[in-house]
Amino acid sequence: MEELLDSVRENLGRLDARSIIDILLIAAFIYWVLLLIRGTTAMSVLRGAAIVLIGAFVLARVFDLTVLSFILRNSLIGLFIAIPIIFQPELRRALERVGRTGGRAWLGRSSYDAIDNMIDAVTKAAANLSQQRHGALLVVERETGLEDYIDTGVRVDAAPSAELLEGIFFPNSPLHDGAVILRENRVVAAACTLPLAEDTRRGQMGTRHRAALGITERTDAVSVVVSEETGQICVASNGRMLYRLDEGRLRATLASLVGRMPSDRELE
Repeated sequence: MEELLDSVRENLGRLDARSIIDILLIAAFIYWVLLLIRGTTAMSVLRGAAIVLIGAFVLARVFDLTVLSFILRNSLIGLFIAIPIIFQPELRRALERVGRTGGRAWLGRSSYDAIDNMIDAVTKAAANLSQQRHGALLVVERETGLEDYIDTGVRVDAAPSAELLEGIFFPNSPLHDGAVILRENRVVAAACTLPLAEDTRRGQMGTRHRAALGITERTDAVSVVVSEETGQICVASNGRMLYRLDEGRLRATLASLVGRMPSDRELE
């Protein structure tokens, strides 16, 4: 124990400004990664891996297990290879965030008005579809492009309206089976195929809800889903879902997530 303390004191004495900056940068990076995977299945995987490694290290030290100590010392390269494979969705989302160009701060009043018009159409359509118990899945594109998913559906390229969205999701209509993707003030495509949520514990969810979550796990899009069985309205974002929203809460949630310019009255 005394040798360990002496070693720590010796290393602390060697710290200079560059070493401190180096440590702070690494700590900030680790903290950013933990924030990124907080609340996801990756956090459970990371916690499990940490418990196994710490347990193996303690056993090797306490019982002087030569083979186990050798494996732990030489497993670093394998861990560097395994991390990108295990955490591929989270790493992809992190790189997408780094590659974004500053969000919607550059948008003018006209662009925000277009987004508000889209939010109004989605909100009214979802409320009406909920009353009629017609299932629906609407996806609002944000910074991450959704062209890969748009190509799986039918191009619409129309101004959004509650009537148009309700007509698309009317039972047995040609485009009702799939997702509608919106971009600012346009309905870009309908009947689009989306990836399902990766968490197998969500197996009790229907396919529509799993798709709503799945697209938000891979991109920064926002999904609105209306349950065909219950008429319940939900919003998914960043791999998480808000349940039982009424028309007012849905409008406020979309305004917060998608982004809009405050009115002059709100700025006063």
